[in-house]
Amino acid sequence: MRINQFVANASGLSRRAADAAITAGRVTLNGQIATLGQTAEATDGVALDGQPLTLLSKHVYLMLNKPAGYVSSRVRQNADPTLYELVPEHFHNLRIAGRLDRDSSGLIILTSDGNFIQNLTHPSSDKLKTYVLTLDAPISAADRTKLQAGVILKDGPSQVNIVAAKGKSLTVTIGEGRNRQLRRTFGALGYRIDLLHRTHIGPFDLADLPSGAWTEIDSGTIKS
Repeated sequence: MRINQFVANASGLSRRAADAAITAGRVTLNGQIATLGQTAEATDGVALDGQPLTLLSKHVYLMLNKPAGYVSSRVRQNADPTLYELVPEHFHNLRIAGRLDRDSSGLIILTSDGNFIQNLTHPSSDKLKTYVLTLDAPISAADRTKLQAGVILKDGPSQVNIVAAKGKSLTVTIGEGRNRQLRRTFGALGYRIDLLHRTHIGPFDLADLPSGAWTEIDSGTIKS
């Protein structure tokens, strides 16, 4: 495989971060400074900042119920804890498939499988994400129509499908996952989201997994 893919899969870095590490001369291949475009096999000696990297014999997939107040990052932001503090240390190299902002809760998937992340999160994959929201006011019929048609944001239209509505509570689905997309979409219509909780990403269902808990997904059920 390409050296950048090897580094990404073995270290938990994104492909872009792996490229940057290689370009900066931080990666060695069999004792020599690696360069972009090289290939590496599982039997090769690859190191990042002098630390040997080893490919996992099989990919790992975790499902986590992130509580509000945790950031989707490996690094603490101010005093806010990171979601990696909720899983054992040997899973800290896993990458996030589908981030949630600090104030949101619910389903996040952690994995070593870059192809799986691309397939799950890219808009072209048509993987719907389901959220339970609490607004500061009941949504009007006119605004429900606007959400279905698509609300124009700075980074393009945002289409939200309302599955169920009762008072200030909504269950919605979206096919994308842009940064704070739901908060910005409802904000453009004059609403504030007081609670945002994700329950599904594609076929993956949070079900009754407790807040702050995680469970491993059977890799035999995964299609990368």
